[in-house]
Amino acid sequence: MKPVIQRETTGCGIACAAAIAGISYAKAKKIANGLGIYAKDEALWSDTALVRRLLAELGITAEAREIPFSSWQSLPDCALLSIKWRLKQGVPNWHWVVFIRENGTGYVLDSNKALTIPVRTDFWRMKPRWYIAITT
Repeated sequence: MKPVIQRETTGCGIACAAAIAGISYAKAKKIANGLGIYAKDEALWSDTALVRRLLAELGITAEAREIPFSSWQSLPDCALLSIKWRLKQGVPNWHWVVFIRENGTGYVLDSNKALTIPVRTDFWRMKPRWYIAITT
């Protein structure tokens, strides 16, 4: 799976969906906008419904519930992770990333455009709160 860099500060959910679907950010954004989903909508990083709806439109199945993170080893081969979890004015917020395990090796695709390398293996720095298992 290849990383997709978010083109907007709040576009991590769209970028993650694009990476999982194997399409560009622009194409995922166009599909999202057609569904009434916009990167500027803070609900993209405070609610899972919008990214689930986008994934479904892209033909990707996301589990119906969030599972508390316990360890990197216990993650499925593909998962959306919530990292940088915090409360903002009493509302949960997070940054979306994609965890992938291929041939027994795990890595994270992080769409943050400030990163020089979007494929991450610095697991000790990331503090996932929960994940959503993905079936591609």
